[in-house]
Amino acid sequence: MAYKYIAKAWKKPNESFVKELMWHRAITWRKQDSIVRIERPTRLDRARNLGYKAKQGIVLARVRVRRSGFRKTRPTGGRRQKRLGVNKIKLSKNMRLIAEERAARKFPNLEVLNSYWVWEDGRFKWYEIILVDPAILPDHPIADQTGRAFRGITSAGREVRGLRNRGLGAEKFRPSRNAVMKRRIKQ
Repeated sequence: MAYKYIAKAWKKPNESFVKELMWHRAITWRKQDSIVRIERPTRLDRARNLGYKAKQGIVLARVRVRRSGFRKTRPTGGRRQKRLGVNKIKLSKNMRLIAEERAARKFPNLEVLNSYWVWEDGRFKWYEIILVDPAILPDHPIADQTGRAFRGITSAGREVRGLRNRGLGAEKFRPSRNAVMKRRIKQ
């Protein structure tokens, strides 16, 4: 692999040339639209590992989303402190899945293959989404799957659904939360 040095640099971006490079790129990225189609990946090593190939029918999009950490306004009154509901509130989806869904809505004729983190600053995170055109690549393994990002079939979606967990503690997630609930009702 001729691009191992890229992977090594991205392992610790703050200690390599990546930090300076991305600091300048982020300035221009902030001024762009939140979803931008790009010609080539920023992280070639990561894109190749996730199924990207430089050929017709495979498209890349860079999506900007807000930084995670759910912010809620503090209520003025009418409840006890325990029920304020300001701290420790999390979204049920991660920001990577939200980025994939936004790319899928922007390009409705394409299917989301996978995605990876590119950069973040104080306000935003940027992800690059790999999309496949089923019309051009009908023999691609995901060409017959529709709405992958919305059904939680992508890597980010499987993480949200708890399917990365295995063994003890994963009984409530497999094969799916819905199937487990049906199993409980039958008993």
